[in-house]
Amino acid sequence: MNINICEEIERLLQYGASKSLMDEADKVYTRNRLLEVLELDDFAEVKIEEEALEYPDEILENIMAWALEIGILEYEGGVYKDLFDTKLMACLMPRPSEVISKFNELYLENKKAATDYYYSLCRYSNYIRTNRVAKDLKWQVETGYGPIDITINLSKPEKDPKAIAAAKNLPSVAYPKCLLCRENEGYAGRLNHPARQNHRVIPVTLNNEDWFFQYSPYVYYNEHCIVFKGGHEPMRICKETFTRLLDFTERFPHYFIGSNADLPIVGGSILSHDHFQGGNYTFAMSKAPVEEVFEAKGLNGVSVGKVKWPMSVIRLEGEIKEEVIDAGYNIYTQWKDYSDESVDVLAYTQGTPHNTVTPIARMKDGKFQLDLVLRNNRTSKEHPDGIFHPHSELHHIKKENIGLIEVMGLAVLPARLKSELKELEYFLLNKDSLGEIDSREELVKHKEWCCEIIGKYGNIDGGNVSSILQKEVGMKFLTVLEHAGVFKRDRTGQEAFNKFVKLL
Repeated sequence: MNINICEEIERLLQYGASKSLMDEADKVYTRNRLLEVLELDDFAEVKIEEEALEYPDEILENIMAWALEIGILEYEGGVYKDLFDTKLMACLMPRPSEVISKFNELYLENKKAATDYYYSLCRYSNYIRTNRVAKDLKWQVETGYGPIDITINLSKPEKDPKAIAAAKNLPSVAYPKCLLCRENEGYAGRLNHPARQNHRVIPVTLNNEDWFFQYSPYVYYNEHCIVFKGGHEPMRICKETFTRLLDFTERFPHYFIGSNADLPIVGGSILSHDHFQGGNYTFAMSKAPVEEVFEAKGLNGVSVGKVKWPMSVIRLEGEIKEEVIDAGYNIYTQWKDYSDESVDVLAYTQGTPHNTVTPIARMKDGKFQLDLVLRNNRTSKEHPDGIFHPHSELHHIKKENIGLIEVMGLAVLPARLKSELKELEYFLLNKDSLGEIDSREELVKHKEWCCEIIGKYGNIDGGNVSSILQKEVGMKFLTVLEHAGVFKRDRTGQEAFNKFVKLL
């Protein structure tokens, strides 16, 4: 392999300077840090042509190919490479204090300029692996509730069998306590924990408490951010939750922010560390209209509306932050103890709580807007995964929890669907071969759906089969949201919904 490692080092230095990860004055220092990582004692200066690379992937791949050949990188698996290339990018990174100082300086001039700087830093540093994220499949499907977003997640690294086997022999480590803890900033990682040397976080004060702002390394939408509590404390919806959310929207009015629910089944994937998710994106739910406005006693100055959405959403809007906070907490406390057996809503069974909310906050036309999505995590014999959870007939598309992102109208679907949908195209185009699906373990779960599609569309050909499948995936996700709604969109469900809202 003919790779000039000195040339690749110079290219990486040039890239870092062009993206303002480092200053020209840092060049010698940064080069020596790279030499240390690459176990080199000598360096021959070389002249390189100027290039305008958007991201460093090509350079990093060349350096890792060289490192693998000489034995510094022990294995070509994805986990090993991620640990190694993050160590390389760490050499180019400014210190946390420098990033915070720059962010705060920009924030005083323009709030959006501050987040633009920070988001660019996270992409250029390869913390957000932009080229991987670009592999995600994304499309929109028009529905009676507006266009909903569908994404098949391909950006998370695949599990590496060798790394999994090696990780079993690692000693038990409780540092950092979870993937969200601040202690991840600068952490070298290990085979069972991602490297974060190129990770920087921004401190923010919410409800007079220490919180931290970062971007998700697997951005599902524009500027997908995570805001996490300074201490490792479990998710809990309380009055302070609403204060923190609206404090954040006040500080960053161009971002929405929301919290996953705090109960299993209806919560997110990480319940052990209190956190929110937000970003600079307009979801279908935020564009959904209020279809009915209610007069709510004791909520003076705050409008209360029922949102036209497959899930059960109450929208609050007001000019005074404290009034919206009080209204949100009032509704939440009433919902926690609310039962209506006619629609299978029970607040408690044998003392176990089932009702909670998924709250989402944003600024709209200078007013504070707070959406409360009513949730219930009760299970039954018929629906052991959850009564208000995707039922078993939808598990071939979506089985996982319906968290904050899905609630707002963005389906995050498993990577397996990329190949499965492609193979289903063959059976939709060759109906006589449909019986062969029974022998395909990965496809048989789709057989009934496939038959439904064939019966629904008279003419399926090579020109429309992909778009038909995309549309039908969207319709399945819409049904997922309908299953997750506690008050259904039929007459009985809406009368029950109105009955609860009128109690307010």
